[in-house]
Amino acid sequence: MHKWHLWVDSAPRPGWANMAIDQTLLDRAEQSGENWLRLYQWTPHCLSFGRHEPAALRYDRDRIQALGIDTVRRPTGGRAVWHAQELTYAVAAPSIEFGSLRAAYYEIHDMLAQALSMLGAPTYLAAPRRTPPLSAGACFAEAVGGEIMMGEHKVVGSAQLRQKEALLQHGSILLEDNQLTVADLMNGSPMPREDVRHAPWATSTDITEAVKTVAERRWQGDWLLVEEAPSVLSGAASYYPHYRSPSWTWAR
Repeated sequence: MHKWHLWVDSAPRPGWANMAIDQTLLDRAEQSGENWLRLYQWTPHCLSFGRHEPAALRYDRDRIQALGIDTVRRPTGGRAVWHAQELTYAVAAPSIEFGSLRAAYYEIHDMLAQALSMLGAPTYLAAPRRTPPLSAGACFAEAVGGEIMMGEHKVVGSAQLRQKEALLQHGSILLEDNQLTVADLMNGSPMPREDVRHAPWATSTDITEAVKTVAERRWQGDWLLVEEAPSVLSGAASYYPHYRSPSWTWAR
């Protein structure tokens, strides 16, 4: 029977640390066949770019630096995400656990949608459509199929990476819609607008408990609740310089 590690990471971390940790979980899935579900948050708030996104062309680096906004480039694909009022999930597992990347995308999102439905959210998976180019802007600006929707709004956006016989999928579960920050930081955009916030529709604690309940029921196996992961953090330390490096973040 499979063993799953559930890590509710109680310490919000900077973007470079979060990406290094997710990369390390992928390594462990590839090298040791481990299955991980990690739930976490970010501090300071951070703008993340997809692995192949032309961030240097698309976003105003000088403005971002003047505003003191943290940035990081993810190991996965996709487009920019503003990590603020949200809960981020990461699934790292051998590829055989879910099949193809597309199958994994839908299965993981279906699990999350079921969890959000437990909290009264009227969620559904977006119908397939043409994938927009990486230069199209924010991840949450447009759904391309399989994303979790609430009404007309995308509330979960995810990105993937396959590494040999393992996969990593991580993504943001929005607690409130404040992704306008991404558009404000694009080249040629006006100065940032006032951040209009609305009360979150759920708390990160509520979502964590719902995801934990549904994942354990849906992905059967022995579930190990991880409170601390010193061996993961030790492995992630070797990736810290890479994900902190401006040459990586602004490589494209």
